[in-house]
Amino acid sequence: MKHLKFFLLLLPILFFAQKISGVQLFNPQTNDETPVIKFGEQLILNFDDLNNSSTVYKYTIKHLDRNWQDDGLFFTEFAKGNLNGLIQNYQYSFNTNQRYTHYTLNFPNDKMQPKISGNYELIVFLDSASKPLFKKRFCVVEDGASVGVSISRFADSKRPDINQRVEVAAVSNQADVLANINSISLNVIQNNNFNMGVFNVKTNSLLGSKILFQQLDLVFPGNNEFYYFDNKIIDQPFDAVASVLNNQEGNHTYLHSVWAYPLNYQYQPDVNGAFYFRRNDLGIERNADTEGDYSWVYFSVDSEKIDKELFVLGAFNDFNPSDENKMIYDENVKKYIAKIYLKQGFYNYIIATKDGSDNLNFGEINGSFWQTENLYQAFIYYQAFGKNYDGLVGYGEYRRALR
Repeated sequence: MKHLKFFLLLLPILFFAQKISGVQLFNPQTNDETPVIKFGEQLILNFDDLNNSSTVYKYTIKHLDRNWQDDGLFFTEFAKGNLNGLIQNYQYSFNTNQRYTHYTLNFPNDKMQPKISGNYELIVFLDSASKPLFKKRFCVVEDGASVGVSISRFADSKRPDINQRVEVAAVSNQADVLANINSISLNVIQNNNFNMGVFNVKTNSLLGSKILFQQLDLVFPGNNEFYYFDNKIIDQPFDAVASVLNNQEGNHTYLHSVWAYPLNYQYQPDVNGAFYFRRNDLGIERNADTEGDYSWVYFSVDSEKIDKELFVLGAFNDFNPSDENKMIYDENVKKYIAKIYLKQGFYNYIIATKDGSDNLNFGEINGSFWQTENLYQAFIYYQAFGKNYDGLVGYGEYRRALR
């Protein structure tokens, strides 16, 4: 209980104006956290209102170009149906310390449907889409190309921190795609983390109907396997959880400290930064949508103080560094510590550093190795003749480890 006491003493109770939490957007057809769908498929949006109200939220969508920038299209150019929709499917939480209202939206639906492929934002708001409560990226891919992705070890004495090379081959079944080869480009994202992306890569060769991207500079740091914890059992220490505290002030989950700067790679299965809500009571699996409780989760890293900022990042916060996930250094215990309010379940996370130029590094604390298993996602874009938008003609993934 010693480390439990130092957390309670060192970290004041932090209350912040958090209203929306537990946001998920995923593809149930593939049981995948990646929000990429084909025409005719649906995404599921879940989120919780911690005010426990019965507010009717609104949503809309926006089409973006291949660089995720506003392309200036009007709603009627990229979608059918109503400009704004209502999120009316909600349930109140049950048997939880933290009361909340759980909202669900299946999209596209009969009220609103994208009619062109490409990059989109789903925007949730109260009164005006110009004042969003949150946005989530998603993609609609057309059946224009089969995309294969391969990964190899990359060694370069000039860039020792770069150690995985990506190669992509796309086989197109559309004549207009091959006829408009100069408009084709590739984006590659690592682990659904847009901070780890290479954008606007042009093809370097065309072999019949095969479009190849084999550039030597299409490379990534391997980084390391994600840390994880599982607090599906809220009142007992479980996987990577050192101790728990449950009182009138709420639930508290204290994780084992992690070591900084590992010297060697050690394989540890992960889910590439993803997270899944779960609640289990005495072996009984509950409905986490409405019965999953919330807990303050305490993260810590054993390290000397460095001249950079540290953040706890993962898909649960879109890998977005903010004050809520920033780690604070405590000289007395030689640890970086963060305290984040999260819905119970299974989480992957990583410790990222940010320097004075706002550059994020995902391998400085965790280490970076060529053997690391990563999810690589390849997006092939093109602009058809006579069109004024970037379509997504193909999508592919690579998930296996290098050996």
